[in-house]
Amino acid sequence: MANKPIQFFLKEQKLNIGKQAGKTVIVARPTGRQRVDFRNFCARIAKSTTFNAQEVAAVLNLASETAREIVANGDIVEFGDMGTLTPSFKSKAVETVEQFRAQQHIEKPVIKFLASAKYFTLNDVTYEQVAPKEKKGKKEKKKAEGTEPSGPVTEG
Repeated sequence: MANKPIQFFLKEQKLNIGKQAGKTVIVARPTGRQRVDFRNFCARIAKSTTFNAQEVAAVLNLASETAREIVANGDIVEFGDMGTLTPSFKSKAVETVEQFRAQQHIEKPVIKFLASAKYFTLNDVTYEQVAPKEKKGKKEKKKAEGTEPSGPVTEG
């Protein structure tokens, strides 16, 4: 169970599609997020195992490299509770089978990740509303600069 609430703020947004297209509505946006880098992630895992952080990192890197090699050979990899890795690519259209040339008409091979809905659905979270952070834009800075004289002031 998560013990830290997900912070959010409310924002006005004009919708372009759907039932409320053209209307301005209020939506929640997540905030207060911090990134856990790979080194710290491995250290957290290591605390619960007999491995140290470097060994955890080595195993995770090896797992991702091995999965990439398998998918590059055209096979599908079930990547534990997270989901499935599959090969994919874009194909240009041709009119007849005889015209098709794989090297010419198949492009942009990639690995597609199909996330497991069970794993990626967060059911055990709480929420906390916070005030949105104020952003100082270029217009506000120019207004602030324009209120004070830039040179000597002469009276009279």
